Amino acid sequence: MKKNSFMQGAFIATFGIVVSKILGMIYVIPFYSIIGEQGGALYGYAYSIYAIFLGISQAGIPLAISKIISEYNVLGYYNARDRSFVLGKKVLSFLGILCFVIMFIFAEPLAHLIIGTVSGGNTIEDVTFVIRVISTAVLVVPILSIYRGFLQGHKYITPTSYSQVIEQMVRVLVIILGSYLAMNVFHLSLKDAVGIAVFSATIGAFCSWIYLLIRTNKNKKQLYKRTLRVEEPKITDHQIIKKILFYAFPFIMIDVFKSLINSVDVFTLVPVLVNGIGYSALKAEAVMGVISTWGLKINMIIASVATGLMVSLIPNLTSSFVKKDMEDVRKKINHTFQWLLFFAIPMTIGLSILAKPVWTIFYGVSEYGPSVYQYYVFVALATTLFTASITILQLLKEYKMVFFGLLLGLFVNASLNIPLLYAFNKMGLPAYYGSTTSTILGYSSCVFLSLWYIHKKYQVNYEDTLKKVISVIMTTMVMAIVLLFLQQVFPFNSTNRLFAIFYVIIYAVLGIFIYFAISFQSRLIYDVFGEQNIKKIRKKFRR
Repeated sequence: MKKNSFMQGAFIATFGIVVSKILGMIYVIPFYSIIGEQGGALYGYAYSIYAIFLGISQAGIPLAISKIISEYNVLGYYNARDRSFVLGKKVLSFLGILCFVIMFIFAEPLAHLIIGTVSGGNTIEDVTFVIRVISTAVLVVPILSIYRGFLQGHKYITPTSYSQVIEQMVRVLVIILGSYLAMNVFHLSLKDAVGIAVFSATIGAFCSWIYLLIRTNKNKKQLYKRTLRVEEPKITDHQIIKKILFYAFPFIMIDVFKSLINSVDVFTLVPVLVNGIGYSALKAEAVMGVISTWGLKINMIIASVATGLMVSLIPNLTSSFVKKDMEDVRKKINHTFQWLLFFAIPMTIGLSILAKPVWTIFYGVSEYGPSVYQYYVFVALATTLFTASITILQLLKEYKMVFFGLLLGLFVNASLNIPLLYAFNKMGLPAYYGSTTSTILGYSSCVFLSLWYIHKKYQVNYEDTLKKVISVIMTTMVMAIVLLFLQQVFPFNSTNRLFAIFYVIIYAVLGIFIYFAISFQSRLIYDVFGEQNIKKIRKKFRR
């Protein structure tokens, strides 16, 4: 295995995550046709609860391990480094078992919280069943994650990226084959088909863990080698566990609060739409399915950009911070936002413009799908900025500010969600736009607070980043104007998937060409990524 630099790690991690997310997007086409909108809502209920408990079961320990491994490698504390990995596995095993027991036992009360008194759609028994099935995943995923954190802490990004692709491939295979056989061969219920689909998380994670276990055992000499000779201070297991938990706490807050922000809709949207605004249960769950499952799947491709950057940023920014190279810390913070927004802004606008044909490709004709998703896609942009800003605060050990930022985001979303649902309805706009708006405002409030604090305490100057982001927005606007004009001339009015694919490909290729042509012509891409890095990428593509 070869270690990866910040830039290499960012591209490799992003590539691996994008591939896995593309697989996660493609499978929803047949999956949607198998289980439909009601099944999608049931699938979303299970995953929303799972995400909260997964955050608790992992407790941010994999990312903490990545940070600690990187830190001890820099200091030459190899004994403490190796024991950190072993202790991390023990802690996560305990938390995984604990969360599994809680999810399994309290699945029915959780189902009551989600469904309430709403009838005509999925039942309490259905939701209880899928929550219990997916609870098995928290026994496996935390252990898989600790191996990823261990390798990432050593700056070995490639094997962890491969493991994500393997996990997703197995998961997609089980989802499609399992749900199809359940519904069309064995003629089981919708509940059973969704239960098999959510169990795929457990199987995929297990296969990915086996792969990383094999890679780790084959490369023990590299992973446990000692290059520095320093007098290592005595560090007890208690001190290491305390350090792991101390580093992990902000990560658990990120995961849990992020899941809670997303889960506000799960607990409020359907009851308010049905009991307060007058939607039928089936229509309300169709909207809920877009937000919790179907739209979220398409948004993954944007979110993967941030995830890839964070995987590489954690060990690299930690190394600079431990060395007290604050100039490099400020540089990497600015680069992170510049690289993130260079891709995320045009992707968001492009998907919003092409919401109807994109939705047709994945899910066919839908009464609410394109309308909900056209606006909901902006949640992906807010989420990427949220992930980047909160992770940077954590790496700088600003744990109090991490907590305040997360609490602010949750408070803004929770307090505005229901009022905005009614407000948008009174204005004659789709009521569900209020829910999406409150989510965007929740994430955005946390982002602005984080950026302000980083600027104030660490003298991070965003002036250069702001100039480049303005250039990105202007370039995106040119792309958007051309695409919108073409849509007026050649509107999309078909229900045919093949035509939709052809339509999206033409517009996507044209949009990408316009965006990158202007970026090269204005030298924006060189300013953002650096001329030497662009030349290296060009050489690799030529090869």
